Amino acid sequence: MASSKEYIDFILEQLSGLEDIHCRSMMGEYLLYYKGKVVGGVYDDRLLVKAVKSALEYMPNADYELPYPGAKEMLLVDDVDNRDYLCGLFDRMYDELPAPKKRK
Repeated sequence: MASSKEYIDFILEQLSGLEDIHCRSMMGEYLLYYKGKVVGGVYDDRLLVKAVKSALEYMPNADYELPYPGAKEMLLVDDVDNRDYLCGLFDRMYDELPAPKKRK
């Protein structure tokens, strides 16, 4: 099941307090970028983020879920209705996220 456009629009609205946040559609799902780095994505209308140390500390009770079969587990963000919580999570994660790979 692909994610709905309405759900990704809702998530982007919740994150609108951040600068340079955008998404890219990938096979019916969406990758989320913050200041050029991949933070996570929306998969089957679920917001999942990379399981970096700062995200684990910010969400100590978060469940691990697979975005799709064969992928690495990611952290499910339950509190998507709280804008400050989401923006705080993305800000905390930013420094730990890998830099984008250079294209040849």
